[in-house]
Amino acid sequence: MDIDFIFRIAAIGIIVAVLNQVLQRSGREEQAMLTTLAGLIVVLMMIIYQISDLFDTVKSLFGLR
Repeated sequence: MDIDFIFRIAAIGIIVAVLNQVLQRSGREEQAMLTTLAGLIVVLMMIIYQISDLFDTVKSLFGLR
Protein backbone atom coordinates (compact mmCIF):
# COMPACT_ATOMS: atom_id res chain seq x y z
CA MET A 1 0.00 0.00 0.00
CA ASP A 2 1.39 3.31 -1.04
CA ILE A 3 1.10 6.59 0.85
CA ASP A 4 -0.69 8.04 -2.18
CA PHE A 5 -3.54 5.63 -1.55
CA ILE A 6 -4.01 7.00 1.97
CA PHE A 7 -3.89 10.57 0.66
CA ARG A 8 -6.52 9.74 -1.97
CA ILE A 9 -8.86 8.35 0.69
CA ALA A 10 -8.28 11.42 2.85
CA ALA A 11 -8.95 13.76 -0.09
CA ILE A 12 -12.21 11.97 -0.88
CA GLY A 13 -13.20 12.25 2.78
CA ILE A 14 -12.49 15.99 2.86
CA ILE A 15 -14.38 16.63 -0.37
CA VAL A 16 -17.37 14.60 0.80
CA ALA A 17 -17.38 16.37 4.17
CA VAL A 18 -17.35 19.82 2.52
CA LEU A 19 -20.09 18.86 0.07
CA ASN A 20 -22.12 17.39 2.92
CA GLN A 21 -21.90 20.62 4.93
CA VAL A 22 -22.76 22.81 1.94
CA LEU A 23 -25.76 20.68 1.03
CA GLN A 24 -27.02 20.53 4.61
CA ARG A 25 -26.72 24.31 5.04
CA SER A 26 -28.76 24.83 1.86
CA GLY A 27 -31.52 22.55 3.14
CA ARG A 28 -30.83 19.55 0.92
CA GLU A 29 -30.40 16.83 3.49
CA GLU A 30 -31.31 14.03 1.08
CA GLN A 31 -28.60 15.01 -1.40
CA ALA A 32 -26.13 15.37 1.46
CA MET A 33 -26.87 11.84 2.59
CA LEU A 34 -26.53 10.50 -0.96
CA THR A 35 -23.22 12.33 -1.38
CA THR A 36 -21.91 10.78 1.81
CA LEU A 37 -23.11 7.35 0.72
CA ALA A 38 -21.47 7.75 -2.70
CA GLY A 39 -18.18 8.76 -1.09
CA LEU A 40 -18.32 5.74 1.19
CA ILE A 41 -18.97 3.41 -1.74
CA VAL A 42 -16.06 4.87 -3.72
CA VAL A 43 -13.66 4.41 -0.81
CA LEU A 44 -14.90 0.87 -0.14
CA MET A 45 -14.37 -0.05 -3.79
CA MET A 46 -10.82 1.32 -3.62
CA ILE A 47 -10.14 -0.75 -0.50
CA ILE A 48 -11.64 -3.88 -2.07
CA TYR A 49 -9.24 -3.59 -5.01
CA GLN A 50 -6.31 -3.25 -2.61
CA ILE A 51 -7.43 -6.31 -0.63
CA SER A 52 -7.76 -8.26 -3.88
CA ASP A 53 -4.20 -7.31 -4.81
CA LEU A 54 -3.06 -8.41 -1.35
CA PHE A 55 -4.68 -11.83 -1.75
CA ASP A 56 -3.12 -12.24 -5.20
CA THR A 57 0.29 -11.40 -3.75
CA VAL A 58 -0.15 -13.90 -0.91
CA LYS A 59 -1.27 -16.60 -3.35
CA SER A 60 1.73 -16.05 -5.60
CA LEU A 61 4.07 -15.90 -2.62
CA PHE A 62 3.02 -19.31 -1.35
CA GLY A 63 2.57 -20.80 -4.83
CA LEU A 64 -1.15 -21.43 -4.49
CA ARG A 65 -1.91 -20.68 -8.12
